[in-house]
Amino acid sequence: MPLKIELKPGERLIIGNAAIRNGSRRASFIIETNTKFLRETEIITQSEADTPCKQLYFALTVIYLADDPRQAEEAFVAQASELMKALPTTIPFIRDIHGFIEAGEHYKALKRGRDLVHYEQALAERLKSVETPR
Repeated sequence: MPLKIELKPGERLIIGNAAIRNGSRRASFIIETNTKFLRETEIITQSEADTPCKQLYFALTVIYLADDPRQAEEAFVAQASELMKALPTTIPFIRDIHGFIEAGEHYKALKRGRDLVHYEQALAERLKSVETPR
């Protein structure tokens, strides 16, 4: 089934192995074949992965976009194990993500990974609000 994509001016998009940036005006196009793609809001670069959950999310983007994700999946498992030890409250997220990966539903794993990043951000904000000034 064809998928219509609309891009804002300057918005980035990854389709397969190609990175695309829209020009100065809104644009729309139709993807007629089955392919992997990510919108700018779903993309995180390795340099932007500056927290443990963002690093895990980056690993999930690699898994999603890879032709053969096995090596990236192994790296994910190692990172996820360390994160669960350090922060056990992430276990429900990681269990869900791992289930999606096992089922071959990499995009759903990526979406749940985004939830994990939001959880980490909310946790960091709560910790900042309870810190006492010296």
